[in-house]
Amino acid sequence: MDKLMDRAACDRARRARDPRFDGLFFTGVKSTGIYCRPICPAPSPRPENIVYYPTAAAAAAAGLRPCLRCRPETAPGTPAWNGTSATVARAMHLIRQGALDGGSVKDLAVRLGIGTRHLDRLFRRHIGATPKAIADNQRLLFAKRLVVETDMPITQAALAAGYGSIRRFNAAFRQRLGRSPSQLRGRRPQARRVTGSASSCILTLTYRPPYDWERMLAFFRARAIPGVEWADGKVYRRTIRPSAARGAIAVRHAPKGHALELAVDLPDNRQLMTVVARVRRMFDLDANPQAIHRTLNRDPLLAERVGRLPGLRLPGSWDPFETAVRAVVGQQVSVKGAVTQLGRIARLAGTPYQEEGEPHLTRLFPRAEDLAAADMAAIGMPRKRKETLRQLAQRVASGALRLESVMDLPRFVVALTAIPGIGDWTAHYVAMRALGEPDAFPAADLGLLKALQEGQRRPTEKEAGERAEAWRPWRAYAAIYLWMGQEEK
Repeated sequence: MDKLMDRAACDRARRARDPRFDGLFFTGVKSTGIYCRPICPAPSPRPENIVYYPTAAAAAAAGLRPCLRCRPETAPGTPAWNGTSATVARAMHLIRQGALDGGSVKDLAVRLGIGTRHLDRLFRRHIGATPKAIADNQRLLFAKRLVVETDMPITQAALAAGYGSIRRFNAAFRQRLGRSPSQLRGRRPQARRVTGSASSCILTLTYRPPYDWERMLAFFRARAIPGVEWADGKVYRRTIRPSAARGAIAVRHAPKGHALELAVDLPDNRQLMTVVARVRRMFDLDANPQAIHRTLNRDPLLAERVGRLPGLRLPGSWDPFETAVRAVVGQQVSVKGAVTQLGRIARLAGTPYQEEGEPHLTRLFPRAEDLAAADMAAIGMPRKRKETLRQLAQRVASGALRLESVMDLPRFVVALTAIPGIGDWTAHYVAMRALGEPDAFPAADLGLLKALQEGQRRPTEKEAGERAEAWRPWRAYAAIYLWMGQEEK
């Protein structure tokens, strides 16, 4: 597997135990049969016993067990596919969302528009493991986190991780980890208690530094939809509906380490892994700042912004449809004005939500079918914009438009701009925030054009797009630096 890695670079990163490299590769130790994160505090093994792997799944596929000391399951996501294969990136997102929990690799390949064998070849080349191996390892490591970090009953942990039976769950632990779930739980130093039978738990979600939590939180606070979201100077809260179940999440910075702390209150714990994947994407926890900055620093203007604000990330969103509605409502309207209108939409078509101890969270954002059937006459916005919202909701509700990262960026833009009233700016904004598309770039945005202005001359949309070609595949991050860097001046 070393042929996929730069061994000298991995050696330097492992010896330095630098958290910026956490999750970018894993160290396999042939003499012990385990694999570790590059920040593992254990004594360094002999060089001849080391093999490097691009992903935890690749190390597991080679027959290695995860280290119980550094716990590879808690590492930031591995963006090993960035810059190599857009198809693999889209497939990885779907796998993280549980595409293989109830479906087959063939079903996944069909959604991506390619053959099963070709998908397997792409994964072996770029990830070092098959899609099934990725999904199996993801399920196992998530189950291990629940066993170690929470007091969730073992049976519930198995269901939450996607196991169909407790027997398969126990067998996977013994075969892949060398211990039973109860034995692992007995080793933990402490746990966070689960109340009742609901899936109420707290998990830590790691990231690679630097990470500007204050600006990320401020971004969400300024755009919080009344009743649906709420944020103060320390925590972000919102209602969620990952399936038929209703619940809420709270995200704050962990008291120590490079991590956020996620509190989930969700009756259906089978959706817990999906919730974690969505939150990681929402707060862009799997980004590789070094790779992004390396490209952006080639432009003097962006180099200055990166140097001044090195921890900026791409703010995502909980729900793609909600983000598309937000983008349409925000056309030619201030952020404050858009928030007011979104609050009215939530009150009009959203589902009531009541939870003890959550006075700020009173609504679930409407589903596409709810908004399509709503009478929007009372919402103060132009008639054409209301019609755009209605058509957007109808197409999403009918399945004619799927707001997920299966399509590449150009196809997604074409599909969304087919709706009257939605242009390139709106489509790219949705791709940035809802799909986490790192190369989306709303070139017509006035704020971006102002940030690129030199003296009295402001570039045209075409000129901005041409300059942005040098920022691929990280144009969305360039947009964030231009927007937020401009606000800091």
